[in-house]
Amino acid sequence: MIPETMRDVLKEEGVVAIATLGKDGPHLVNTWNSYVRITEDERLLIPAGSMNLTEANIATNNNVLLTLGSKNVPGKHGPGTGFLVRGTAAFLTSGPDFDATKDIFSWARAALSVTISSATQTL
Repeated sequence: MIPETMRDVLKEEGVVAIATLGKDGPHLVNTWNSYVRITEDERLLIPAGSMNLTEANIATNNNVLLTLGSKNVPGKHGPGTGFLVRGTAAFLTSGPDFDATKDIFSWARAALSVTISSATQTL
């Protein structure tokens, strides 16, 4: 289950970092909190305009790490909080989740679907 505090973070603007591992080592890309959608089954859907190396890495190793945060959501020790999300990912280029993403983000060439295995509050 996605923690309520993480849902609150995603309602605020901030940067999301997405880490994958490929043959050349770790790779990071960024997106915005406001681009992330939560599906009914609690996956994260993220529009992909580019993310070509991310997609290539996921094709051989679908494990991903994401970090996200907001200074506007109270954390464990004061203002601001963040999360480390672990999960598995897939790029979708057709189907209802892709269509829903494309409807909101016309520039998206794909939707990155992340199935969460853990979401840990870090701040």
